[in-house]
Amino acid sequence: MLSLLIWLPVLGAVLVGFWPQNRSEQWPKRFALIVGSVLVALTFWVVSQFDLSQSGFQMCEILDWIEPLGLSYYLGLDGLSLPLVVLNSLLTWIAIYSSPAKTIRPRLYYALVLLVNAGVTGAFLAQNLLLFFLFFEVELIPLYLLIAVWGGERRNYAATKFLIYTAVSGILILMGFLGLTWLGHATSFNYEDVQDVVSTIPLVFQTLLLGILIFGFGIKTPLVPLHTWLPDAYVEASPPIAILLGGVLAKLGTYGLFRFGLGLLPEAWKSIAPLLAVWAVVIVVYGSLAAIAQHDIKRMVAYSSIGHMGYVLLGGAALTELSIVGAVSQMIAHGFILALLFYLVGIIEDKVGTRELSALNGLMSPVRGLPLVSALLVLGGMASAGIPGLVGFIAEFLVFQGSYAVFSWQTLLCVVGTGFTAVYFVILLNRTCFGRLDNALAYYPKVLWSERFPALLLAAVILFLGVQPHWLFHWSEPTTAAMAKVAAAYENSPQLAGINITQLWAKTAPTPSKLDV
Repeated sequence: MLSLLIWLPVLGAVLVGFWPQNRSEQWPKRFALIVGSVLVALTFWVVSQFDLSQSGFQMCEILDWIEPLGLSYYLGLDGLSLPLVVLNSLLTWIAIYSSPAKTIRPRLYYALVLLVNAGVTGAFLAQNLLLFFLFFEVELIPLYLLIAVWGGERRNYAATKFLIYTAVSGILILMGFLGLTWLGHATSFNYEDVQDVVSTIPLVFQTLLLGILIFGFGIKTPLVPLHTWLPDAYVEASPPIAILLGGVLAKLGTYGLFRFGLGLLPEAWKSIAPLLAVWAVVIVVYGSLAAIAQHDIKRMVAYSSIGHMGYVLLGGAALTELSIVGAVSQMIAHGFILALLFYLVGIIEDKVGTRELSALNGLMSPVRGLPLVSALLVLGGMASAGIPGLVGFIAEFLVFQGSYAVFSWQTLLCVVGTGFTAVYFVILLNRTCFGRLDNALAYYPKVLWSERFPALLLAAVILFLGVQPHWLFHWSEPTTAAMAKVAAAYENSPQLAGINITQLWAKTAPTPSKLDV
């Protein structure tokens, strides 16, 4: 079933890409939408089969591939990857559905979108380090083309910048993986084999390798100051591709930090955790202040996503059960919120013809404006600012509640950062939604119900997970609790150096319990 989640979109991409052209222009989108719908159904079937009593990998598929290289086709699913696979499937479907009816080169476009989905899903499921690297790189070229061909005026610059940064990210990650395997003398690149031997590596080399991985995945996340590709890529990408970039692709970076940084090198991670907490504060404050300074609403949303990645890093640095499950919840919450905001910005640009704050006002007008779009934009801004009752609140609350006992002043500064978030969204909403329409001829085209549907779906998810947060975090709780206990075991027993992490993980694997929220 895990293989089907990867290879079905690949097969769909081949069929839609090479099918004869003597069909209607709408056929590629309809076919891609069918493939996306099947993927969503299969993903929820996998969720229904997931065993919450286990903290390790489930539904594993292992096939020897190139044994001399230590490369095997090894897939597995746990509480860290499951919600991200669900997020990827849902946002891919929304990206396909929301793509314009008249898209140039539609067969190539939808084939590339499906290939991106396959690469990202493969990376989330891969339990062989080299296999992860291959899937990590697979999505690079399709995304480059999606930005370069279907992007905005500066699309070539943005796509090239994205390509260069991501290529450097891949090189650093490969260096880290090779160092872990060679210095630990692992028998293969399988995750568990590397996990067994990595504690035999001296701490100084563990820390060096962890630094390489943090910078590699930090580019993908992105973390300040490795973020400069993000505003250009997000702004120049079309709204559906921006949804994939911000909602899914950035999560490959945070997932890699937790899976391969914290998961393989807990002792080294623990030793640099105070630095990571300070770095998180810098990211939150910088992202928020940079967003306040923007005049383009799409660029403002792009910078806001940088700040929210700081909460994920803070939760990982604190290494408590609450903070880690909060960090994973923040990844999911941020993905849905950012997808909603980018989609609404795309509708505003399409109907009004501009994204400039100075040219936008009065969109809440029930007669000549875009009232439903404005109302949903208010909801998205409130969710991003962490207003109670919406999904952003519970994710940030878990991070802050779990981090305060470990990093009190860093947590308080990040809480202040949520205030900055409220500032730039108040600026955005005040200038776009409220006020009077100055132009007497400003009768904007009506938003069709087919155009409203993705935004309403995302808004419903944000509301549901906000009032029923158990559905957000309980899938991840067993795995994240085990990660926290492994790190705590290293702190309490320094003599654990040399004992393989797999044995320690087995001893600390938790029994799922409800969080006291």
